[in-house]
Order: sequence, then C-alpha cells, then structure tokens
Amino acid sequence: MNTVSGLQDDSSLTVDQAIANLQGEDLGLRVYAAWWLGRFRVDAPEAVDVLMAALTDEADRTMAGGYPLRRNAARALGKLGDRRAVPALIQALECSDFYVREAAAQSLEMLGDEACIPKLMALLQDQVPGTLPAPEPPQLAQPFDAILEALGTLEAKEAIPLVAPFLDHAVPRIQYAAARAMYQLVADRAEASLYAERLVNALANNDLQLRRIVLADLGAIGYLPAAEAIAQTLAENSLKLIALKGLLEKELQQSEPQNLSPGAIQVMTLMDSLL
Repeated sequence: MNTVSGLQDDSSLTVDQAIANLQGEDLGLRVYAAWWLGRFRVDAPEAVDVLMAALTDEADRTMAGGYPLRRNAARALGKLGDRRAVPALIQALECSDFYVREAAAQSLEMLGDEACIPKLMALLQDQVPGTLPAPEPPQLAQPFDAILEALGTLEAKEAIPLVAPFLDHAVPRIQYAAARAMYQLVADRAEASLYAERLVNALANNDLQLRRIVLADLGAIGYLPAAEAIAQTLAENSLKLIALKGLLEKELQQSEPQNLSPGAIQVMTLMDSLL
C-alpha cells in the first residue's frame, strides 16, 4: 500500500483489485480505481461494466453537488474504447454535474458512435433539463467546447447551423472549438481552410493557455499548412510535437505507404528540429 492517503501505488495495484475497489465502500479507493482503469486503458469487459455502473453512483457527492466518481468513470470509459458504454455515456449527458457532462462528451467523441449526436445537439442548445452550469467563472451553462469538438469529430453535418454561432462566443476557447468543428463539418475545402486559418492566427495569442488549446485543435484536425506556425509557436516543445504528430498522421493517411509526401517530410523535419 502507498502510505500517502492510503491509496495503492500504480505498480502494486492489479486489474482485479481495481475492479474490486471500484465496487467497495471506500470512496477514495473507488475514485482512484476509476482513474486507474482509464489511465492504464485496461482491456477487460468487467472493467467496463463496473465503470458504467459508477456513472449512476450517488454515494460520492461533493457539498457543491458534484460527482467525482462519475467524472472519473466517464473519462475512463472513453479510454477503454468499448462502445457498450455509449448508451450509459449518453445518459450521463443529462447529469446535473457540469464536469460529468464534459467528460461524457469527450468520451463519446473518442468512441465515435453517431448515436450520441442528437443528445449532443440538444445539449449545445442548452435544452437538457436539470443540468447545472460550471461552478466557476464564466459559469458556462454547458461544456460547449467539448460538445463542439465531439460534433466535429463525429462529422455531424446536421449540426452546422448550431455550431456556427459559437464562432462569435465571448470565450475564446469556445470560438476555437467552433472553428475546429466547422473545419471538419463544411464540405467546401476553401471555406474550411478559412476556419483553420482562424486557428493558425490564434497561435499568436498573448495567453499561453490559449496557445496550448489551439495547438491541440490544429493537431486534431491535421491541418498541414499550419506546420511551420506550430513549430514557431511560443509554447512547450512537447505540445508542439504532439500537434505536429497529428498533422503527420493525417498526411500519412492520405499518402501512398511507399512514398512520403513533401508535406510529411516537412513535418518530420520540423519535429526533428524540436527534439
């Protein structure tokens, strides 16, 4: 046992123990077990079962009304990659806890099942009753950035009229999430590039945290013309490498396996320069 806070360390905990802990009575161990199962992407059907059950847990609730165990369970289910969790995660989009809804939207994006699109669209319009806003400023009604990113990844073209207004949202990171989604959703590539260029321009933002967010957005959409700007961004090299990796993976998907495209070579050269 790890003597700090009574939790087992990562090296000593086993899958069976984590599953047992998640079903036990010690709330600290339960929250940790849910995190651990996701952190190590445990490939076990019984892990998915107990994590889905944890999405309806009522025992672990903060004074402010949040559900820490549900949050960890929702995050873990996306990492485990089992689509059996989709219905339970869709139901979790109705949870009163803002961060449970955020985690559920992110995991549904990872699982890639289009069944969640109608509920995500309803949530984007703040039409799901019983949900509470974020507990801290700017106290958003919904995790709009996570929802927008999920709709973009899921290619929910029917959501374009709902996504477009968020390009002018007061919160910059939500504007960026909308631009990212619009790039993925619009059919016209010239128009799509305009949304991607909004993200490229945002790499010059004075706020480091916002630059980090934009790096992740550009890596997620694999926008190749952003390669040089990504490499020059004032941010950690590790984050720039992750973004460039996203560009490279996208380019390799579109190239012949035997021949590296000039774009792929450019990105690899930039990555080498950051190592």
